[in-house]
Formats: sequence, C-alpha cells, structure tokens
Amino acid sequence: MARLAELKLAMGGSIFLVAFIFALFLTAIMLIVQLDLIYAVILTVLFILFQYLIGPAIVSMSTRLQYLKPGENPLLESTVKELADKSSIPVPRLATVPDNTPNAFVFGRTARSATLALHEGLLRNLNKDEVRGVIGHELGHIKHKDYIVMTVLSALPLLAYIIARGTWQVAAVSVGSRRKDEGSMKAALFAVGAISYLVYIISLLCVMRLSRLREHYADAYSAYVTGSPRNLESALTKITWGLSLSPKPPSGARMFYIGDPAVAKQEIQKVIGKKEEYDLDRDGVLDERELELAMENEAKSAWKTINTWFSTHPPTFRRILLLKEIENEMQTGQYGTDRVYKHV
Repeated sequence: MARLAELKLAMGGSIFLVAFIFALFLTAIMLIVQLDLIYAVILTVLFILFQYLIGPAIVSMSTRLQYLKPGENPLLESTVKELADKSSIPVPRLATVPDNTPNAFVFGRTARSATLALHEGLLRNLNKDEVRGVIGHELGHIKHKDYIVMTVLSALPLLAYIIARGTWQVAAVSVGSRRKDEGSMKAALFAVGAISYLVYIISLLCVMRLSRLREHYADAYSAYVTGSPRNLESALTKITWGLSLSPKPPSGARMFYIGDPAVAKQEIQKVIGKKEEYDLDRDGVLDERELELAMENEAKSAWKTINTWFSTHPPTFRRILLLKEIENEMQTGQYGTDRVYKHV
C-alpha cells in the first residue's frame, strides 16, 4: 500500500529521536550524580518492559471493560471478523466498556492478543454503519501496530516526568545544611529535575506528533477497508459532539482512543461560537449534518492556526476533510489499494 512505508519511517524516526534524546539525558544525569551509566540504562529498559507487560492489565482494570462471550453480539462479531479477515489480521477479542461517552480503543501486547473495546455510549448513539467505520479505524491501528509502538514510546516521557517530580520534591524537602557536600547534592538534584522536565517536554512533543499522524492513517485505512469514508465521517461528528459533553476529565491513556475529550471540547466550543452562521435551517439547533458541514468548513479556515502540538489527536475538522478527499476520489473510480494513504 502506497505511503504505508512513510508511517513506518515516521514511527522508526520517532523512536530513534526519543531514544537519542533520552540517551543524552541519561548521560547528563549520570555525570551530574556521578554514577555509572549502565545502571540508568538497565533501569530504563526494565521500566519500559514493565509498562509493556503490565499496560494491558492496567487498561483492562481502569476501564472496567467486560469481554463479550461468543454469540453475545452476533452483528458486532460478524462485522469485526469480516473486516479483520479483509485486513489479514487475527480477529481481536471484543469487549464493551460501561461508559456513556462515545469512544473506542484497542490495546494489547501483540496482534494476536489485541482487544477491541467499544464504549456502550458509542454502540447506543451510533448506527451500524458508523460503528462499522469505527471498527475499521481501530483495526487500522492493529494493522499498523500503533498501540504497541505508542505503549513503548510513551514510557520515556513518563519516566522523565517521574524523575523530574521526584528529584524536585527530594531537593525541596531536604533540610538546609552548611556542609558543602550536602549543598552541592541539593543543587545537583535541582539540575537533574530541570533537565528531566525539559526532556519530558521535548520527548512528549515527539510522541504527540506521532500520535496525531497515526490517527490520520487509521482513518484512511477505515475508508479503504469499509469502502465508505462517509461512515467514519458521520461517526467522528457524533463522537466529537458526545465527548464535548462529557463531564469527566480526559484519561491519561487518551491517545489510545478514537477521540480525545479535550480536543472535542475545544472544537465544539469553536463551532458553537459561530452557531448562527452554521444553523442553516434557523431552528436554533445544530443537527448532525449542519455540525459536520461546520467542521468541514473549519478545517479549511481558522483551525489551521490553532496550536495542536500537545494534542493526542488531530482536529476532527481535519480528519473529516481527509475522509472527504478520499470519498471524492472513490467517486471518480480511480481509488485503489495503491492509493489508500495518498491523502494523508
């Protein structure tokens, strides 16, 4: 498939860049505290391995998901199997999450152990074609092995943040002393904390950029595997609106979801600010079609200037615009497997 190599290159490049930054970071820290670098490398590897191994269990417990038994939801099971077979990937385990917000995500250590989880709010508020579009998107993440890469890569900014917070707290509560060696140690701790926080910011920016890019690739894959970009366009509109109404704060693992409540709230606030412009039938309410047209229009204008560096997801406005481009190409009859990611 055309341009899939670019996603792999972006993933590899992000891993190399974050690892390189982190290597410099560890070297600097070890020079400051005068310890052998090998210990820092071993601890880092163990931390990443620990997050990789325990990550799925944490996701499962924190979301309170419930695995579906065979035959419990035949329509959902048949849809997932059909699209997984077409994608040439193992059929993931299916689960539902007792949450009223419309969302979905995949997680696991390997493609064979992957779980596809759908919020009850998504199954209740989206029609079967829109759910199909969401499933195609999530299977795209499995196809691209996104969840594995993101689990490993996100461990490095997290570790830098833990070190920054830990060293600053230790330095802050340490009792002042006139002894020169203790004063030097306190200064070293503050230096370690400052460097750690800087590395946290830089590495997080790299991880966030890759997170946004992989969403576009998964959207394009959904359009290909379902044969209908329109399904996901409509689904993303409903998901964004539903998430914008969520009273709950964004989850720490929100980069694994199809939609981010924080991004959704910003987008909907911007559209509501122009409600009179987008309320075409003047009934005082933005219906689904008006909301989608508003998002499509925003993608071509003001939203481009918004700083999204720290966003886990690209604006829905841009995602819909990408799907529109694919939809238009499909209508010309020129779209094929060699052009799946052409518009990303």
